[in-house]
Amino acid sequence: MAKVTIIQPTKTDESGKIRAAAYCRVSTNTADQHNSYTVQMEYYTHRFEASTTELLVGIYADEGISGTVSVKREDFQRMLRDCRKGKIDRIYTKSISRFTRNTKDCLQYIRELRTLGVSVYFEKENIDTGRITDEMMLTIMGGLAQEESTSLAQNMRWGVRKRMQNGTYKIGIPPYGYRRINGELVIEESEAAVVRQIYAWFLEGYGVFRITQMLNAAGYPTSNGLEKWGKAHVRYILSNERYTGDTVLQKTFMTDTVPFKLKHNHGELPKYYVSGTNVPIISKEDFDKVQALTAARKQTPTPEQHRYPLYRKLVCGCCGKRFQRTPSRGIVYWECGTHKERAANCPVKRIPEQEIYAAFVLLFNKLSCHFKTVLLPLHHELLELQSQEHAGDQRVSDIRCEIAALREQNHVLASLRTKGFLSAAKYQEQNTEIHNKIGRLQTELSRLLRTDDEDETVEQIGRLIRYFECQTTRLTEFDENAFTELVDEIVVRSRNELEFHLPGGVYLTEFI
Repeated sequence: MAKVTIIQPTKTDESGKIRAAAYCRVSTNTADQHNSYTVQMEYYTHRFEASTTELLVGIYADEGISGTVSVKREDFQRMLRDCRKGKIDRIYTKSISRFTRNTKDCLQYIRELRTLGVSVYFEKENIDTGRITDEMMLTIMGGLAQEESTSLAQNMRWGVRKRMQNGTYKIGIPPYGYRRINGELVIEESEAAVVRQIYAWFLEGYGVFRITQMLNAAGYPTSNGLEKWGKAHVRYILSNERYTGDTVLQKTFMTDTVPFKLKHNHGELPKYYVSGTNVPIISKEDFDKVQALTAARKQTPTPEQHRYPLYRKLVCGCCGKRFQRTPSRGIVYWECGTHKERAANCPVKRIPEQEIYAAFVLLFNKLSCHFKTVLLPLHHELLELQSQEHAGDQRVSDIRCEIAALREQNHVLASLRTKGFLSAAKYQEQNTEIHNKIGRLQTELSRLLRTDDEDETVEQIGRLIRYFECQTTRLTEFDENAFTELVDEIVVRSRNELEFHLPGGVYLTEFI
């Protein structure tokens, strides 16, 4: 192993001093935190006034911004840009938690700065990134900073949940039909009338798509200043219990680990139903009827599902929308939902139903005649891959044993380092070598291991082959049973090109 000697940053300005920068951050806008922010600014200003070796070239400070997401901190990003321009040799910051609370980001930025010849000194932890053996310490301290951020977030969520439990939690943005005045929800009558109309139409039997069309045709005002109503807005109104005067809290929640993500609560956490939180727009009876009708429509197949084989089978290859059945002048067409709503938004034109049926008949007859040259080679190739997989089972077992042994070796090294029997440099060297070996073994293991999905693919293609082996005649007209058996989906690439998706991931194209 080659000997590595650390060369400390030597870039200086005309005065011969190292160009230093300071980074300060506080995480909220409260008065106490603002004082902390001011103190940090004054501390670094005075610190470098009398220095004979370092010159303060700038103080970069972010105020009232979360430390878990670095890209949102403008001065932090400005500091990085100045480092890339060669304006800074060394960065001082109070602690790792001031620099970043995300371990991944911390190491990423430290490594980039190191390649630029810029070192970072964390005063609280007494860590200087100019010493390469500190990277492991950075990982530990960065993890602690990340844990601190997680703990703070959990404390805040605990407070929010307590307010939810006792019914004192206030939702920030009022729903469509309400305005917040002096902390209370007050009905906005012009919008409330639209809410009542939506519920009335739905109870009369109109679907969400049709209601959306009627709202846009009538020019009803939308929510959030949007130009047009969308189906999602209508569904939101039809499912929001706030219109009955009650509130369900904790419909969504934030994950407990960094980076925090917002998720819908599908039973992972308790919800809180609070009665009488605001003046109702819709009666509870009508709301319950709408919910029951919505559930019934989801569970009960529509007449289209029973009557039309192409229902929910056609997908637009341009915009991804489903095709809809559109009778016109005695001819049945299937049309992209986007094109139907506004032709300029999707160029894929409608297709007569009979032409789609004819394309399937043509595809069926081709496969019936040539499945041995199309499907059999593919099936044999997949079977060969399966054989190779089973042949590698012993190697998979060996690799797993090697990885386990290396990890055990790493634990021993860590114990020796903790007890002082191994120097930091030697530990870093051997630890890196072990991690590299584990990485190579895991790459080989991923290549050898195959998924259950591939086994299912082999079986599906085998079923296709057996299906066509049993066919003795060609189709002369559309056969609904054959279509249902063979076609998972049809992607409409253009008015004249259909891509049939068959079981086993087999895609075949037919032209109209």
